Amino acid sequence: MLSQRQQKILTLIEETSRVRVEDLAQRFATTPQTIRKDLQVLADMHRVVRFHGGATLLGGVEYTPPSEREGTGRDAKRAIGAAVAARLPPTGAVFLNAGTTTAQAVRMMTGARQLRIIVDNVDLAAEIRALPGIEAVVPGGAVRRSDGAILGAEAVDYVRQFRPDYAVIGAAAVAEDGGLLDFDLAEVQVCRAMMAHARHVVLAVDSSKFSRSAPVRFGALDDVDTLVTDSGAPDWVSTLCARCEVDLVVVPV
Repeated sequence: MLSQRQQKILTLIEETSRVRVEDLAQRFATTPQTIRKDLQVLADMHRVVRFHGGATLLGGVEYTPPSEREGTGRDAKRAIGAAVAARLPPTGAVFLNAGTTTAQAVRMMTGARQLRIIVDNVDLAAEIRALPGIEAVVPGGAVRRSDGAILGAEAVDYVRQFRPDYAVIGAAAVAEDGGLLDFDLAEVQVCRAMMAHARHVVLAVDSSKFSRSAPVRFGALDDVDTLVTDSGAPDWVSTLCARCEVDLVVVPV
């Protein structure tokens, strides 16, 4: 059974997604050691996941289709998409790892372009096809019924044939140690290939991704050249980017 303080801590984590030991110690007028014990109790009950200096909500293992995520943080995703689109060249080739945030980069493209986009999703390819001056290229492979994602070894092999200037990727979560996380092991194989074969990798994630978790690690912030996010990102993101020599672009929302 949880103590009153532990229950309040759990409620706070459920409301904010992430807490820090020092902040909780001040809030509840107790020592950091006591807070760490409280967090360990919650972790032992599988209610939270501890990290160095704090805790976050337990990340699920279930994939949520884009149709259910599309409206979450819509303004932030549009602003991030516009910032990414502004950084892409008007000509050449780009890898696009499909997601609700990365898709906004395509929708925000303006001006004359002669661009080839290699995208791992048939639904997003259909959107790209309607844009003037932009060619959609899709790999072969199995198409996931829920969202049109293209999966499998054939898709990975196809992606490896290209060497574009840019790859625009997303993530289900970004850990405080810089780990890039997602839910589907098959899907991240394509993303890994994109990251490995592009000259410049752009990670486009809204700030909610910094307070979440997911079971599959597919890369690290060290593998990224530019991170584009919104002003809701926690302070540790800028510190981590500086340490990893990643160009951080923060858009106001």
